Amino acid sequence: MTRRSLEFLKGTLDVVILKTLSVGPLHGYGISRWVRAATGDDFSIDEGALYPALRRLEKRGYVESEWGTTETGREAKFYQLTRAGVEELDSEMRNWERYVEAMSAVLGSASLP
Repeated sequence: MTRRSLEFLKGTLDVVILKTLSVGPLHGYGISRWVRAATGDDFSIDEGALYPALRRLEKRGYVESEWGTTETGREAKFYQLTRAGVEELDSEMRNWERYVEAMSAVLGSASLP
């Protein structure tokens, strides 16, 4: 049986992109490739979701972009975190950790408290 990619929970794509860019500047395809590799192909990002999310993050001041040349010699827009993006990533990661702990408590509970 073929294993399908998981879907992102609502509101998680932005934090995944911010986390990906925390490793360094990347172009859109590089972001998508990094996420697939990091998750063993469990997550993949459609171009139709990735580029609107990058524009949204840029508009909010969390990422900035500039044109550059890829490793294959093609021109591409490279994205990187801003200081505000680093702060947003830190905040979102703390929120995510709280969410995971709360869900684990609920799903791991065998009885009412």
